[in-house]
Amino acid sequence: MLEKGVPVRMAVELRTSFFDDDPMERNVIAELPGTDPELKKQVVMIGAHFDSWHAGTGATDNGCGSAVMIEAMRLLSELSRELGHGPRRTIRIALWSGEEQGLLGSRAYVEKHFGVSGGRGKPPREIKPEHAALSCYFNLDNGTGRIRGVYLQGNEAVRPIFREWLRPFHDLDAATLTLDNTGGTDHLSFDALGLPGFQFIQDPVAYSTRTHHSNMDVYDHAVAEDLKQAATIVAAFAWNAAQRDEMLPRKPLPRPSRAATGGGR
Repeated sequence: MLEKGVPVRMAVELRTSFFDDDPMERNVIAELPGTDPELKKQVVMIGAHFDSWHAGTGATDNGCGSAVMIEAMRLLSELSRELGHGPRRTIRIALWSGEEQGLLGSRAYVEKHFGVSGGRGKPPREIKPEHAALSCYFNLDNGTGRIRGVYLQGNEAVRPIFREWLRPFHDLDAATLTLDNTGGTDHLSFDALGLPGFQFIQDPVAYSTRTHHSNMDVYDHAVAEDLKQAATIVAAFAWNAAQRDEMLPRKPLPRPSRAATGGGR
């Protein structure tokens, strides 16, 4: 209207409440314990953030991702009951807070359990014992769209593994693997420490064009069938990672520069 020279009048009524009795945000963590005596201390993680932007109710960013991860854990729990045993490795779900403010929840968790990043392209400042026990982390944070594949985050070694894991889902349109990175979400907290962290490729639907951080991010933009497809694939990836004999391969950690170590020619 402004571009067409039409005068615009707007009335706004804003009601807010402030709660300062507990200023801390919380992550929600739960797990299916591993059952293999030699592998149960190793962990496969899945996750999504459950905080949201203020304009809508956060249905696609990222209520959908949180719902998919919860449903994946339900499917894994049902599978364990049907088989009569749980996964070999522990499967842990994390629903992160503070993602919209800069991945605060996942970064705090990674620093507490795995180590402290030295920054992009730099070696970690600290590595903790649990770092060696994390096989991988899978994240979902791109709206309601069904899973199309996986961003490999530059980790070429996982390509043949994920190709096999996706094969049963080609009829559900999930077949794409790309070395590309996708930014701005919680898998980066893990990747920054050299841990295998991955975001799924999703059908964009109207995420970037309509619902992302807008007042249209509400429940009626969630597509149930897409979310069911995503939960099935996430559950399969988590189970496969928990059952394989080895943990997923990792990218090499950045090495200290010669200048930083005092090395000469």
